[in-house]
Amino acid sequence: NNPAAVARPYNGRPTFFSQIQTSLQTVLSGFLLASLLAIPAGILIGLSPLSYSAVNPLIQLLKPVSPLAWLPLITIVVSASYPTDGTFSRSYLVSVFTVALCSLWPTLINTIVGVSQVPADLQNVSKVLRLNWYRHVRAIVLPSAVPMIFTGLRLSLGIAWMVLIAAEMLAQNPGLGKFVWDEFQNGSSDSLARICVAVGVIGFIGLILDRLMLALQKAVSWDKSVQLR
Repeated sequence: NNPAAVARPYNGRPTFFSQIQTSLQTVLSGFLLASLLAIPAGILIGLSPLSYSAVNPLIQLLKPVSPLAWLPLITIVVSASYPTDGTFSRSYLVSVFTVALCSLWPTLINTIVGVSQVPADLQNVSKVLRLNWYRHVRAIVLPSAVPMIFTGLRLSLGIAWMVLIAAEMLAQNPGLGKFVWDEFQNGSSDSLARICVAVGVIGFIGLILDRLMLALQKAVSWDKSVQLR
């Protein structure tokens, strides 16, 4: 019970590895949120040509908006609606929502395309078997649309990682982006080397995330004969 032996929390400057962990947690949270929104919405829209005609102009309107434009808006909304003593920090929520909002479009569009392009023969099989809506989606639509969905997920994950680094630099949220910006502002003789290392790590992590998504696609693909590259 020696008070001196009690471990005290570390209150110093975040280490490089802790900022890598922070960025990974944030990007995976934003990517998961975007996927949970984009995939179900893409299935529903892709099954209805009328819904696609109605929603497509909105998608084309919002998709090109830069994260530089979304970031201030999301910051204002989170600051006004989320308490300072909440479970998550405001900076974390701002980064997660910015990543989700900017990265959901490739998954949404590819899901819509994949669902809407189910072969007519498979559609006829579903009608002959009189499958209900749920079984039709599970047995006919998803196996045909999975390659397109995962193409969208890979694109979304790459965009999510890119957007997160930019958001961390601009909003000064914890993570690799803030590390790069702090080193740039520091201007010491070692800053250039540290920035180069950080850029290399950012690129390497992006490559690893893409390879992991590709491995997941191979694991869940219905068509095992397809050789992905």
